[in-house]
Amino acid sequence: MLDTLRFVTYLAPSIPAAFHRALAEQICGPLGLCPALTVEERRSGPRPHEDPFSADEGDVGFMCAPCYLDLRALPRPPVELLVAPVYADPRNGGRPVYFSEVMVRRDAGFTRFEDFARSGTWAFNDDGSLSGYHCMRRRLAALGLEPDARTRAVHSGSHLRSLELVAAGEVDGAAIDSHVLALRQATAPESVATLRVLATLGPHPVQPVVVRASLAQELKLRLRERFLGLDAQPRGRELLSAFRVERFVPVEPSDYPLEFKP
Repeated sequence: MLDTLRFVTYLAPSIPAAFHRALAEQICGPLGLCPALTVEERRSGPRPHEDPFSADEGDVGFMCAPCYLDLRALPRPPVELLVAPVYADPRNGGRPVYFSEVMVRRDAGFTRFEDFARSGTWAFNDDGSLSGYHCMRRRLAALGLEPDARTRAVHSGSHLRSLELVAAGEVDGAAIDSHVLALRQATAPESVATLRVLATLGPHPVQPVVVRASLAQELKLRLRERFLGLDAQPRGRELLSAFRVERFVPVEPSDYPLEFKP
């Protein structure tokens, strides 16, 4: 009998592990399950055949859309969509979407994204990230530029590190998850005080919450109910509000079109 629910987040440190840890506790308490959280910081999601869900080592995951699509494309997808967050950003219009803010230094000479794209160097958090990597590649390709010009792109390891590289002048800019940027502006405004938004890319399908496909159907339904009902409970609302999340909503595969697959 299942007594521990194993959560895995691929979104830290940019979205704090503390959020996912507290979220796991909120979800599991009424279900009589003990939460366990694994924090994987190397990439925004697992690579196919290297995921904990296929190996029955994970039950619920937080990951970026391209990585979910990679898993969904397998002959026997190891995960299913569960829910997705709606972030507290008025541009979202209540939808489970987010944006990429292309950040440069305030004193940078770029006035248009096109100028930056043709001559600037940029940092990206990892190659599984929609907001930090794939959206930039698509925009560069749309401008007729080589999207894999790695001599101009620097792998930073996280959105937070990308911001540091831009602020230090080690790269010219970076596409930053809009939710991550909002959290950073609220908790450490001095770290982004010397930066400005050059352009906004998106909206993108937000990072989904997935569940192991082989998990019992009854438990999947109860997990979905717990996520969807968090904003109706005082402790749940407090947690969501602290991390600028309005609520969780249902999502379908059609919300994650294959164009976002790497």
